[in-house]
Amino acid sequence: MFQPASPTPPAKNDPFAAMRFANYRLFAFGFLTSATGLQMMGMGLAWEIYERAKAEGFLGTDGAALALGLIGLARALPVVAMALPAGYVIDSFDRKKVLVVTQSGFALMAALLAFASFSTAALWVMFLLVTLSGCVRSFNGPTRSSLLPDLVPDHVFPNAVTWNSGLFQVAAIGGPLLGGLLIAHFNQAWPVYAISAGLCVLFALTAAGLRPIAHHHAPAPMTVKGMVAGMSHLYREKTILAAITLDLFAVLLGGATALLPIYAKEILHVGPVGLGVLKAAPYIGATIMAFILAIYPLERRTGMWMLISVAGFGVFTIIFGLSTSFWLSMTALIMLGGLDNISVVVRHVLVQMRTPRHIRGRVSAVNSVFIECSNELGAFESGAVAKLAAPWFGAVGGAVFSVVSGGIGTLLVVAGVAALIPEIRRLDRLTPKDEAKPTPNPDNPIPSVAGSPVAK
Repeated sequence: MFQPASPTPPAKNDPFAAMRFANYRLFAFGFLTSATGLQMMGMGLAWEIYERAKAEGFLGTDGAALALGLIGLARALPVVAMALPAGYVIDSFDRKKVLVVTQSGFALMAALLAFASFSTAALWVMFLLVTLSGCVRSFNGPTRSSLLPDLVPDHVFPNAVTWNSGLFQVAAIGGPLLGGLLIAHFNQAWPVYAISAGLCVLFALTAAGLRPIAHHHAPAPMTVKGMVAGMSHLYREKTILAAITLDLFAVLLGGATALLPIYAKEILHVGPVGLGVLKAAPYIGATIMAFILAIYPLERRTGMWMLISVAGFGVFTIIFGLSTSFWLSMTALIMLGGLDNISVVVRHVLVQMRTPRHIRGRVSAVNSVFIECSNELGAFESGAVAKLAAPWFGAVGGAVFSVVSGGIGTLLVVAGVAALIPEIRRLDRLTPKDEAKPTPNPDNPIPSVAGSPVAK
């Protein structure tokens, strides 16, 4: 049952504000299932490629770490290469329909991975399919991000972002754990990919039932000026620029999770289930932080909190890198995940609320480049540094050097951004205090004025 219309905005800190809208509940269910499937797929790929690369001598005796990094590179390069045309498509066509297509594309790639894994296809085939899934990612993330503001009223959007972040963390906990259990049972990864395909189909089905508040414009001619509009907007908005720069370089340097298979097997001596637990640990921390932020949202001195959280991320990355205790490693990963989620929420709200609706797709596409560069190219950077350091420290010592040096680099990035872009230090509120508007009827959430206002 839908809730009856309310003549006044909901309580200031209503932690369930977004969930009171059927539009968001439908989106959230699909997002949770798809994210769980994609996390399972990532877990399966990390386990299978590491094991096969080590057994087959891929790229030499120390090539297994670099093989893990190549997974991130294969995912990220298509996103970087296709960001501008993807942003144009997202802003020019019905975002709901684009989301249905991208989720269907993920389902197809997962199904093909299942077949390739079952038939023990060559590793280059696996990397090719990962690259094709990266092409889908170039459209999926920006579409999902730019569609979300059209599903709830503006004053509810920060709460929707917090819930979205929390749901992703739940998926990122459950996905690796379920993936690890399946691999431990079957000693193969193809069942993981097959289930992932089905979960992505569910999001395609739920996305088809969404009823966005605002509607897309007719396609505009594709021009260079139009495609780079998102980049121009980010350059003008210094707070957004600082937030995504922090995310890019901090996670690029502090990407410890890419080397978890090495830590799980060679340092902490746990099997695939233990690897799944370690992969889930950062998301446990992020889930806890998401619920804290839903109840106690950041209202003042937001920029300083973001700088502190990213610095803490670097500190706990160093602790994890040096740890030889499973429980200390778990604690460090939980802490760095929780601190990272603060910057995730701040960045996402800034990007969407301070961007005009008609260029949100292009801005989100550029933002996705930063996200992919930090997460996926960060994985490649970690693997590459580990291999380069291996002649001096050994294969395992090279992985430790990669993680610890990355944490130190993160601290240096925080100091540099704080000094070079002072706007982030001065950032107080994410949105103006008086921005809330009366809540429309959730049964028919169409505003009296078409479109979405530009955030100040």
